[in-house]
Amino acid sequence: MARPVTDQSRPSLFGKRKEPHTIIIARGDAISHFTIRPWMLAIGGSLCAAAAVGYLLATSYLVMRDDLIGASIARQARTQQLYEDRISALRAQVDRITSRQLLDQRVMEDKVAELIERQKTLTRRSGRLAPLLKRAHGGIPLPEARPEMLEQQTQLLSIDDPADAAFAGIDPIITGPVPRTGTDRAGNDGLRPSEGLSGESATEKAEEIFQTINRSLQQIETEQIHKVRDLTESAFETADNITETLNAAGLKIEKQDDETGMGGPLITPDSPTDDVADFDMQLQDLDTALDRLERLKTAVRTIPLANPAPGMPVTSLFGVRRDPLLGTPAFHAGIDFRAHKGQQITATAGGIVTKAGRNGGYGNMVEIDHGNGFTSRYAHLSRVLVSENQKISFGAVIGEAGSTGRSTGPHLHYEVRRNGKAVNPATFLKTGRQIEKLL
Repeated sequence: MARPVTDQSRPSLFGKRKEPHTIIIARGDAISHFTIRPWMLAIGGSLCAAAAVGYLLATSYLVMRDDLIGASIARQARTQQLYEDRISALRAQVDRITSRQLLDQRVMEDKVAELIERQKTLTRRSGRLAPLLKRAHGGIPLPEARPEMLEQQTQLLSIDDPADAAFAGIDPIITGPVPRTGTDRAGNDGLRPSEGLSGESATEKAEEIFQTINRSLQQIETEQIHKVRDLTESAFETADNITETLNAAGLKIEKQDDETGMGGPLITPDSPTDDVADFDMQLQDLDTALDRLERLKTAVRTIPLANPAPGMPVTSLFGVRRDPLLGTPAFHAGIDFRAHKGQQITATAGGIVTKAGRNGGYGNMVEIDHGNGFTSRYAHLSRVLVSENQKISFGAVIGEAGSTGRSTGPHLHYEVRRNGKAVNPATFLKTGRQIEKLL
């Protein structure tokens, strides 16, 4: 057992002893001792204190390190979660944009196909309308079309590839990127693919373009319908005026029933109808009107309504007059035109020459059968330029004026006969002047 040796004559307070402490250790018979110096005690205490402080510091470090590592791991986990959420949101946005772009592309493709089909319809209509316009051009006044509408129709009908010419640049998905202008936040020139030149979406920009083209096509279609209707009404009106003029002169050439039947379901102009069927019906009506007008014109050309000596005055009228040779009253079967010898005389209607040569008091005479019971005679000619059975057309030169036969001087004796009976040529001439502006 170890026990320190003490001296009763010295103070008992440790550390105030001037002698060093001695520690004796006894183990059985073996006794050992060692002396503890103050400096050794100070060093030992310092080492113990340093170890305690080091232990406390190490323990604090380990505890704080675990907290820091946990906080860092949690922060990294949160950051990763935010990145994953952002990536998911971006993927969803990309999917939505892709789906919208595909939908917009399909919609635009459908609209382009619709516009191309409408253009083809306009082209087919123009092809069908052109022959009718050509027929109507010489016979009835054409309604005036606005220059801008004709220009639009010409441009649309001259497009070789409508998808490229009319819709280039509408949507980057269809036609490629929008031309670059300006600078974005990243310093890259150009607009976003979803924006147009003015910052609006490509779909909105394309919709505006489609609406504009649709309005233009609708206006052209409307112009076509109105033009056909105007031509039809004009053709019917011209034919009615010709018929009424001839009927007023007693020259009825078109048979009409006293009573006409009309009917059909009531369809107002604003009622929805099939455009193709409506246009076909309009073309059919125009064709019918032009056929009727052409028949009337052909029939009119067979009636002697023209002046055989244009610009020359009338010297003797139809009816009873004083005979120029005998001075007694006599019936004059025609009218006389003052004419110079050798002046050309023209046929007042088409027909077949039935007489050409000398014919008693008529002198040199030409008689033309126009059909429908109408004939015309041209007498006192100095020269006959046609032969019998010759077919001639309206306005053809048939001879030259003279003073052959029973005549007092150069002039043209002109007669019109209906079913062999002489009628007043002045009625035909007056009717011809009225109808001339309609032909």
